[in-house]
Amino acid sequence: MGTTSLTLVSHPLCPYVQRAAIVLAEKGQAFERRDIDLAHKPAWFLAVSPLGKTPVLLVDGEAIFESAVICEYLEDTLVPALHPTDPLRRAQHRSWMEFGSGVLNAIAGLYNAPEADTLASRAHGLRQMFEQLEAVLGEGPYFEGPRFSVVDAVFGPVFRYFDVIDRIADFGLWTGLPRLVAWRGALAQRPSVEGAVAPSYPDALLKFLRERNSELGRRAAMAPA
Repeated sequence: MGTTSLTLVSHPLCPYVQRAAIVLAEKGQAFERRDIDLAHKPAWFLAVSPLGKTPVLLVDGEAIFESAVICEYLEDTLVPALHPTDPLRRAQHRSWMEFGSGVLNAIAGLYNAPEADTLASRAHGLRQMFEQLEAVLGEGPYFEGPRFSVVDAVFGPVFRYFDVIDRIADFGLWTGLPRLVAWRGALAQRPSVEGAVAPSYPDALLKFLRERNSELGRRAAMAPA
């Protein structure tokens, strides 16, 4: 790759930023990480992020936005390859990346549920998505077996949410899903996944959840720090 500088524009809690950071780490690529406050977006950020969202990757000052696009660019320009070489399997991986975005939307629905019945319903929907994942997983330890892929980079941040959420309430999300539980554990131990957030991440996420005007937010307010 002939670039001289990569800057990942970030928010400390953004799971989509984590995807890009994990892929960069897996490829051994040095980069600068620049956090912004999404509640007070600076003008320079809005100039490079038309959607006003993180992540943005600045490649010698040129902007790429949307995490899936950033990951594909990194796949095109850096080794080792994380996608499968077979075109069909590669397309299937991209499909499961999109499914991962759907899971993130379901998690947002969970922590924004206004009352207990809605929270239970959204937890049930999330459980169904986890059952779909369980059905396609093999012997592990990763999505594609022993080989780490971009799908793993997508789901590392997904599962990280539950290191905190599971301390607040037990929704029965993991019961009877041994392959999913094993995958979650393997990803948590992967250095690239672990290093995609700061050590302060769990406390910052708990604070974020406590500030939600939601059922989970009220439960988080009563959970131990």
